[in-house]
Amino acid sequence: MDWSSLISGFRIYLQLERSLSHNTIEAYIADVNKLFQFVQQNFKGRSAIQLDYNNLKEFIHWIAKSNIDNRSQARLISGIKAFYKFLLVEDLLTIDPTELLEAPKLGKYIPDVLSIEEIDCILQNIDLSGDYGHRDRAIIETLYGSGLRVTELINLRLSNLIQDLSFLRIVGKGNKERLVPIGEHALNQINFYIEHFRNQLPKIKNHEEYVFLNRFGKKLSRISIFNIVKLSVARAGIHKSVSPHTFRHSFASHLVEGGANLRIVQEMLGHESITTTEIYTHLDREFLRDNLMRFHPANRES
Repeated sequence: MDWSSLISGFRIYLQLERSLSHNTIEAYIADVNKLFQFVQQNFKGRSAIQLDYNNLKEFIHWIAKSNIDNRSQARLISGIKAFYKFLLVEDLLTIDPTELLEAPKLGKYIPDVLSIEEIDCILQNIDLSGDYGHRDRAIIETLYGSGLRVTELINLRLSNLIQDLSFLRIVGKGNKERLVPIGEHALNQINFYIEHFRNQLPKIKNHEEYVFLNRFGKKLSRISIFNIVKLSVARAGIHKSVSPHTFRHSFASHLVEGGANLRIVQEMLGHESITTTEIYTHLDREFLRDNLMRFHPANRES
């Protein structure tokens, strides 16, 4: 089979068999296209089925020389391994040539977080006199108050707001549904925005159910959320590199610092594995260490 047919089949496999999100599928397809680009340059005419371990190892070396960081290399190798698993499932191969491929060794990834004071500062510096200030405040309150991913936020629907229980019904990665609590303050912000601003927008077919809309009455894009966060952080005078995901990390970190059960945090974040959630125990230890160094008498200058 040619590369185009294999990639099309791989896409369908990821959608139907793996139930992966659109963004993850596109990332995996991009990984395979990168492999195809390498083959075109070095083994033109060879199909994916004809590649062996040594060919793939050459591909990894080629990637490593292109200034892609270790974490991106590891993710790309994961995509190639998923592709070859698909070829095995389809009985197009009997031996997996990626089995011995090794990804670069990665240190424990500890994400950046904002302090409670910094989040308060961001919220307090949102301009509520403009047309979109209350919407933007509700967005940041929701990101921090419930730890949503950007895609989950922009796809949040009015029917997902369980008002009487203060919960959000979230459809996350792999179309998996979970219930996430939302604080009274954040829910009040959402309701205020809906009642006083959102209801004034034009009703656009296929967009009227989404909570957060742009000035045309259409669902906000991922880029819009990034821009809202960037502007809000700049107005607060905070010079950290902050993305919408930073609020998700901060939500989880502050829960762990406060003593929340790790399994409950895992459930709220929608992590498939507890290992992913465990990064926040490292953050918690960093938090404790920093406080020890700052406040314990033995560490103070005489």
